[in-house]
Amino acid sequence: MLRQVHASSIDGAALVERLRAWAKELEFSQIGVAGVDLSASEPGLAAWLEAGFQGSMQYMARHGMKRARPAELVPGTLSVITVRMDYLPCDAPGDWQANEARRLADPGAAVVSLYARGRDYHKVLRQRLQSLADHLASAVGPFGYRVFTDSAPVLEVELAVRSGLGWRGKHTLTLSRDGGSMYFLGEIFVDLALPASAPVEAHCGSCTACIDICPTRAIVAPYRLDARRCISYLTIEHDGPIPLELRAPMGNRVYGCDDCQLACPWNKYARRSALADFDPRHGLDGATLLELWAWSEAEFGRLTEGSAIRRIGYARWRRNLAVALGNALRASRSAAIAAALGTAAAAADVLVREHIEWALTQGPPDA
Repeated sequence: MLRQVHASSIDGAALVERLRAWAKELEFSQIGVAGVDLSASEPGLAAWLEAGFQGSMQYMARHGMKRARPAELVPGTLSVITVRMDYLPCDAPGDWQANEARRLADPGAAVVSLYARGRDYHKVLRQRLQSLADHLASAVGPFGYRVFTDSAPVLEVELAVRSGLGWRGKHTLTLSRDGGSMYFLGEIFVDLALPASAPVEAHCGSCTACIDICPTRAIVAPYRLDARRCISYLTIEHDGPIPLELRAPMGNRVYGCDDCQLACPWNKYARRSALADFDPRHGLDGATLLELWAWSEAEFGRLTEGSAIRRIGYARWRRNLAVALGNALRASRSAAIAAALGTAAAAADVLVREHIEWALTQGPPDA
């Protein structure tokens, strides 16, 4: 529970300006402040849960409306400070969207979502959010707060939109005119009554590029995502077999999916990160499926240390790769791919073996 401070002498507007300056020093791209009344979002959240769109993410249903009630999640909360941190790698080429599209078109390439190629963003943001809270404490004295970055039942996009960081795109992500959608969000729940930032106008218009490009048709309507069909959900959150009808559309995506962001016109304004933390590690921006398939469990543990990828574990990683290799086998009829899959089948666990067996049926190599 937060401990409220005596705030009668605090100039909220001046304090927010100081927060902006501290945030800039910490390499945050933008900050805002949202109020705690998110009641208008509750009917939409309830309908989404009722439709079962959360899939196996049972924690979403378990937390229910608490996601839309910051002061219930963290008693005493009066305001939410929101932050944005760009994650496009420092050395991303000028035609990075086209470059990613070329990788997707190469069946043998292993495509990892851009955000996950470097250091785990949870670690980067949490550390800097804590520093921002420390700055605030130095200005106002002890106060109650909690730091979040995709780590609790928080309606991050809703808070970001209400605090003026951007608007909600039809793919459900936050969009900004000067940064597209290639950024992380974080929050500090505080027991200080700070002036809320003004929201910004939406600028998607009639564009449906994100909806049209989705390989699995997961964006079932503007602003409505069925997570059960989303490749990011399937490759990261889902711990069971990949549904048969969704394996081919997954293509060579082995961790996450950026397609809706690659298609978005606003991402021509995506900003490169000022931090080296998000630069690709271990060649994950250019690895082949066979190179990653060759990783032992020990190598997976070592090479994903400090990475968001590690949380899915080796079995799920191999499951994803097996699906991608099956799709590559269908496209290339590669004897090397068939041999790599066949050699691994006997030692694989039940989950991975089933996906290997499926992969081997996708296109046996020519004799």
